[in-house]
Amino acid sequence: MSIKPIESYVEQDFDRGFYPEGDDLQKFVDRRNRNGRIWYLIFIASTIVAIMALTALLYTIVRDSFGYIVIQNTVDPETLVRDVEQARMLAAPNTVSSEDDTELVEGIEDNPYAIGYFGYAYYANNQDILKAVPVNGAAPSAETARSGAYPYTRPLYIYSAPEVMQAKSNVSDFINFYLANAETVMAEVGYFPANQEAFQQARETWLEVNNLNTSMALPAVDPAEVPDQGVITISGSSTVYPVTRQIALKFRQAGYPGGLKVEQVGTTAGFEQFCAKDGIDIVDASNPAGRTQFDACAKAHRELREFTVGTDALAIAVSQKNDFLKNVTVDQLREIFTSYERWSEVDPAYPDEPIQRFIPGTDSGTLSFFADTTFSRGLAELPAEDLIAILELHLTPGRLNALNAENPLAEQTQEELLRLVQQEVVKPRVVMSYNLVESIFGREAVYAHAETVPNGFVEFYSWLNLNFLTSPQSSVPEYAGVNTAIWGSLWVIFITIIVALPIGVGAAIYLEEYATMVTNPTLRRFNAIIQTNINNLAGVPSIIYGLLGLAVFVRALEIITSGTAFGAADPTTANGRTVLSAGLTMALLILPLIIINAQEAIRAVPQSLRQAGMGLGATRWQTIWSHVLPNAIPGILTGNILAVSRAVGETAPLVVIGASTFITVNPTSPFSKFTTLPIQIYQWTARPQAEFQHIAAAAIIVLLVLLLSLNAAAVLLRNKYSKRLA
Repeated sequence: MSIKPIESYVEQDFDRGFYPEGDDLQKFVDRRNRNGRIWYLIFIASTIVAIMALTALLYTIVRDSFGYIVIQNTVDPETLVRDVEQARMLAAPNTVSSEDDTELVEGIEDNPYAIGYFGYAYYANNQDILKAVPVNGAAPSAETARSGAYPYTRPLYIYSAPEVMQAKSNVSDFINFYLANAETVMAEVGYFPANQEAFQQARETWLEVNNLNTSMALPAVDPAEVPDQGVITISGSSTVYPVTRQIALKFRQAGYPGGLKVEQVGTTAGFEQFCAKDGIDIVDASNPAGRTQFDACAKAHRELREFTVGTDALAIAVSQKNDFLKNVTVDQLREIFTSYERWSEVDPAYPDEPIQRFIPGTDSGTLSFFADTTFSRGLAELPAEDLIAILELHLTPGRLNALNAENPLAEQTQEELLRLVQQEVVKPRVVMSYNLVESIFGREAVYAHAETVPNGFVEFYSWLNLNFLTSPQSSVPEYAGVNTAIWGSLWVIFITIIVALPIGVGAAIYLEEYATMVTNPTLRRFNAIIQTNINNLAGVPSIIYGLLGLAVFVRALEIITSGTAFGAADPTTANGRTVLSAGLTMALLILPLIIINAQEAIRAVPQSLRQAGMGLGATRWQTIWSHVLPNAIPGILTGNILAVSRAVGETAPLVVIGASTFITVNPTSPFSKFTTLPIQIYQWTARPQAEFQHIAAAAIIVLLVLLLSLNAAAVLLRNKYSKRLA
């Protein structure tokens, strides 16, 4: 027998009995080994590329799912709590409120059952008729204020703006004079000197506004040489008012030729006057400016600048005729000014007489300071009724009606109401966000950027959190979640599997077990056409299946897919763009994959099992059911894993058939509107804001976990059957 050249040997030659010998055999073996090594290297290279690509993907999504954020609340939560507590104090029985502390003093002086609070200067000037009650054992004094032992110690401020100080140099000179004489006047009026560090900061602020070296001392001001550029208008806190009035008197006595107007209207009202059009020049404040004041003044093109001028120890005062109240705790004060009605409720040894309360008015910074110090509760600690009150106070009637229609406020839990208050009133906004790498290696830069945001605070944030998993879609990235998308994906995949798996396996059984036995030439050609088309359909672009689903399931079968035929139609989904249409479309998409993989699994079952079954008298179907399928199930499930993995990540077909890009209601039936995780990710990545890129990365992690979970379940089933058969 002649030996053919080695290059001419193919696999069919071995089947026909042609085998190389001698050197040809060695060449053949070497060539096979060489080809094997080449394909092995290609496999290793492909694996390395795949690992690198997967690593890059994981790096990107993990990097963008965590990091620092700078948050700015639209409304300060502490302000909401303070408003609630202030409202409780003002609504308490036997309560008198006034912006004029002199009226409060007069109300307390002859009433042994009265109690009130105001700045220490008013108490100091009325010690002959009033008595300061120690709080937690500490009486108000310079020593307790300096050490912090007295709980109601606070700084005193004045505020202005560079725009005002540069336009009216007399205002700038007056503030300079104020800072130079504040310590002396504070002692004269009855307050205490400011903390030296804060006082030095005030001096540096003045120098900075006037474009001077902040390390130099304040230049001396001669009021007689200060030009008259219009009346200097000052208004605000009744606590700071005595100090400012005394400074104004000294300024004029020293020769200032112009006019000065000083009023007391309360800190809040003072800021409102300053931030109004053609506002006042200086604000007296017993509380620091908050986000509301900064924003309001920014709209008026005024940049607030703070000057600390002194320290106050808020006096809790009773009449000299009160001989029973020797000491009081902060906890007792909380109840005295809200819920207790009689002194005997504070202590059974006290007189059983009504408590008479005298407190500052709603525009007073003193009222706010007392509420902040006494009622140390956070927003999360407020009961449901207080949270409802906040919503009713801050939301429009239309919005309240919409919320009550969706889920009555009175029926919601405290946790649900708290979430509503956060979303509807507090409205925290992420104004800056950073990825994990920036947060780890650029922490100082993050905090430096945060300092440019008024009332902004930095927080390390995981965009992948419980709220993200349980919340629906939202136009605000901080509140957006994937709950609706997760349920939509699960509904679509469930329908896809229950439709595609039995049809696909059935088709594979027919093509492998029955079509091969057909003898009719016409039917054999028909089966061959089916097999060819199945192989071709496996490579058809997925968007083509979307067009097919749109034509068949959404339009032609709309009466079924919309639920109209079953009396379950929803007016919003009567057009057939439902979960059912999506599931059927995805079933068509993965059907060729399931059929081909199931064929391979069935084909791999040894022919001897079929022969043994039928040799024992079993029918073909009995043999298939009892022997072929049990042995093929591991391979069939492997193919199903691959097919479902493709379906879970598909977007194009679902976009074509009308998946929602924004929906907040979970699907409840096959006839519901829907969205899926890939659709959600696609929609978020199309947004320009960095925050949407972060939640898109978090959603990708959720999608990967969902995919791995579904695959793991299929692998467990496959292994279970494999062990049973072994």
